Amino acid sequence: MSVESATRSLLGIEDSFRAAPDHKCSVGGRGMVATAFPEATNAGVEMLERDGNAVDAACAAALALCVCEPQGSGIGGQSVAILHWEGRTVAIDGSSHAPSLAHFSRFKSKSSRELGYKATTIPSTLAVLAYLNDRYGRLDWRTVVQPSVDIARRGYRLTELQATLLKRERPKFVLVPARSGAWYFYKNGNDPYKAGDLFVQRDLAETLSTIAREGHETFYRGEMAERIDADMKKHGGFLRLDDLLLIPEVVEREPVEGTYRGYVIRAFPPPGSGETLQLILAMMECVPRELFASDESNAYLMITDILHRAFIEYRRNPRNPNTFHQITGKAKEIRELAAEFVARIQKGERLVGPAALTKQGLGETTHLSVMDGDGNTVGLTQSLNLVYGSKAAAEGLGFLYNNYIEAFQHGHPGHYYNLRPGGIPWPCAVPSIVFHEGKPWIVLGSPGSQRIFSSIAQFLSGVIDRQMSICEAMKKPRLHPEQDGKLSLEAERFDPDIVNFLEAQGYRLKIREPFSFYMGAIHAVLKRQTGDGFQGVADIRRDGTAIGI
Repeated sequence: MSVESATRSLLGIEDSFRAAPDHKCSVGGRGMVATAFPEATNAGVEMLERDGNAVDAACAAALALCVCEPQGSGIGGQSVAILHWEGRTVAIDGSSHAPSLAHFSRFKSKSSRELGYKATTIPSTLAVLAYLNDRYGRLDWRTVVQPSVDIARRGYRLTELQATLLKRERPKFVLVPARSGAWYFYKNGNDPYKAGDLFVQRDLAETLSTIAREGHETFYRGEMAERIDADMKKHGGFLRLDDLLLIPEVVEREPVEGTYRGYVIRAFPPPGSGETLQLILAMMECVPRELFASDESNAYLMITDILHRAFIEYRRNPRNPNTFHQITGKAKEIRELAAEFVARIQKGERLVGPAALTKQGLGETTHLSVMDGDGNTVGLTQSLNLVYGSKAAAEGLGFLYNNYIEAFQHGHPGHYYNLRPGGIPWPCAVPSIVFHEGKPWIVLGSPGSQRIFSSIAQFLSGVIDRQMSICEAMKKPRLHPEQDGKLSLEAERFDPDIVNFLEAQGYRLKIREPFSFYMGAIHAVLKRQTGDGFQGVADIRRDGTAIGI
C-alpha cells in the first residue's frame, strides 16, 4: 500500500467515527479510558484528570472493576497487561500459580476444580497492579486504590446483565457448602438481586481501605494473609500462607510482534495467546484484502476456517515460557505456517481438534484500554476464570476466590499446563497494541476465553480490511468456531444465505443472540494519526463505557 493510499485509509477510518450519548463510542482531546463498567471508566478518568498517566488510570480502573464487575474479575484473581511506556513496549505477565498442595491427584471430581475453595490458585491481581503503579505510575498507591474503596462503600446499581448472570449462576453458588459467596452476592444468601438494586460491599470496602493504607503486601504477608490461610484451612482449600508469602512474581516479557497489511501489531506472548492472534492475522494476510472487505459467503467461510485452524493449532501446540525458555515464536515461522495452513484450507481440508485434551473455552474475563496525552498506552486483562470464579468468598474480606484450577489440564502429565504445584494455568488473554509508523494507534483486548483472539481478529479486519471506524467494527456481527466443529454466531445479524452456506459446509451451528455476551467484548482506544485527539469504544455486548478528557 502506498503512503498516499495508507493516509486515505486512515482518514476514512478516523473521520467516520461518531461519538454516542451512551458513551459506547467517545472522543477525547488528552486521553481516553475504555472499560467494562461505567464506575471503573470514571475511576480511570479521575486519575488522568489528577495528572496521572495511563498506568495510574489503568490501575484505578482495574481495581474498580474488581468491585463493580465481580463476575469478571476481582482481587482474588489474576491480571496481565501490555504496556507502551516512554517508547518501549513490554508485556506484564502476572500469571497466578497453583498452590503447593494442589496436585491433580487431590481433585476427584470436575466440580472440585470449578467450585469452592480447592479450585483457587494464588491471586496475582494486587501484585500486578502494585508493580505497575510502583514501576510505571505517577500517582501514589493510596490515590489509585481510593476510587475502588468508595465504590464498594457507597455501592453501585446492578445492571440487567449482572442480574441475569446472578440468576443463572445461583445453582452453582449454593452448591458451595459454606455458601460464602452466596452470602455476599444474594439477598439473605439466597435471593438474587434485581437490575437497578443498589449493591453495597462493606467488607470489601474495608479490605481495599486496608490495602490502600498498608500496601498490597498486607494481602500476601500481613494479617489479611493469615485470615485467608485460616479460611482455606477451615473449608478444605489448598491455598496457604506459605504460598501467599512468596508474592506472585510479575515477569516482564517481550511481546509477540507481527504485521497485518502494513500495520505492526504487538500482542501478549505465551503464556497468553499472542502467537495465536498473530497466526490468524498472518493467515488472513495470505488472502486478498478485497475478500474480507466483502459480504460474500466465501469471505465468512474463509475467516471461519482460519479461526478454526488457528484454534486447533493453539490446542495442539501450547507454549509455556516457564517450561522451555528457549522456545519463542518467530515471525518467519508463523508466516510460513500461515501460508501452509491457508493452502490446505483452499484445498478444502477441514479438521477436528484434539478431543483428548480437557475442554476449555467457558472462561470469562474483563479488559480495559487506556491512552494518555504523552503516548503511554495500557491494555490490561484480568479475570477470576469462570463467571464469579469459584463462587466461594473470603470470610470477612468480601472478595471471591478465583477458580483457575479449572484452566489447567488434568491427568496429562506431559502437557505444559498440566496441574502441578507451582504451575500456571493455560490462559487465553491477548491484550494488544497496533502501531502506525512506530507509534501506538489502537490498544485493544477482549474478555471471553478462547473467543478473545477470534473477537480481536474480526474487529481488526473490520477496521483495516473494511476501513470501518472502531465504533462500527465493534458492532460488526461475530462468529467463533469451536475445536469440535461447532460454530457459534450471532445468526440474526448475518444474511440468512451466509448462515445456510456455513452450515452446508459442515459446521454445526450454535445460534447466539444478537450482540451476545458469549462473543467477547472489545474495549479499545485509538490515537488519531490524521488529526488530534482520541477515540474510544466499549462493546455494546457488555456494560462498559469509553470516556475521554
